[in-house]
Amino acid sequence: METTSTSKNSKAMDWILFLVFFVLFVAMLLFADEWFWIPMPFMLTYLVRALNAM
Repeated sequence: METTSTSKNSKAMDWILFLVFFVLFVAMLLFADEWFWIPMPFMLTYLVRALNAM
């Protein structure tokens, strides 16, 4: 069983990683649009984890 502090830290890290991959996704969409799909699975995975939908 996880403690609430561990859960909060994990959720905060998931949001940070989502934002990092989202910025990478947008940058690749603007500058290398044929490769924008590379960060997409990571971005969506961390969004689902941050929203606790998994």
